[in-house]
Amino acid sequence: MADSIRVVIVDDHSIFRSGLRADLDASVDVVGEAADVPSAIAVIGATQPDVVLLDVHLPGGPGDDATGGEAVIRGSAPTTARFLALSVSDAAADVVRVIRAGARGYITKGSSGIEVSKAVHAVADGDAVFSPRLAGFVLDAFGAVAGETATATDELDRLSAREQEVMRLIARGYAYKEVASELFISIKTVETHVSSVLRKLQLSSRHELTAWASERRLL
Repeated sequence: MADSIRVVIVDDHSIFRSGLRADLDASVDVVGEAADVPSAIAVIGATQPDVVLLDVHLPGGPGDDATGGEAVIRGSAPTTARFLALSVSDAAADVVRVIRAGARGYITKGSSGIEVSKAVHAVADGDAVFSPRLAGFVLDAFGAVAGETATATDELDRLSAREQEVMRLIARGYAYKEVASELFISIKTVETHVSSVLRKLQLSSRHELTAWASERRLL
């Protein structure tokens, strides 16, 4: 396929790697696999993938490093590959650590094959991708220091109070269904609000919305 994304899967469980490979859609071409830090660095260097699906906890890290994910990222430099963490852990420390090392996103293993495939494409296109509720960990670590306020008052004034609520949830990675449940409104109403938000802010996608909100420390 002309638009296929070349991917390396790094996870120390062979059954998970096999299942993930089978679940990814046809636009994702798995060009290599690895189960530990040294083999991951070697495979990434040999195949030069577009995206690396990387577990956070891997054996073979240097010294007493029990995580390993960051070691793969740093040990693979320089590379054009983008790293997308895919882990069972949703601990703030794990999320922040791997993002600090250079990962472009972090999704949990509860994600479906379709969701992982979409995340792979988004990261390959340069977007940052996070499972719902994980974005807040990153914003807490890299966002506003105490006392800083958002600098987007004029832009926010374009949005109604409800549109601002929807904007923040969507920008944090919530699905339309989750936003509807959180705010006790219908999915159709969520879709209407999102369309209005994007139009008023002159944005074209939820990925742009996440970047817009993150830059202004609104999440």
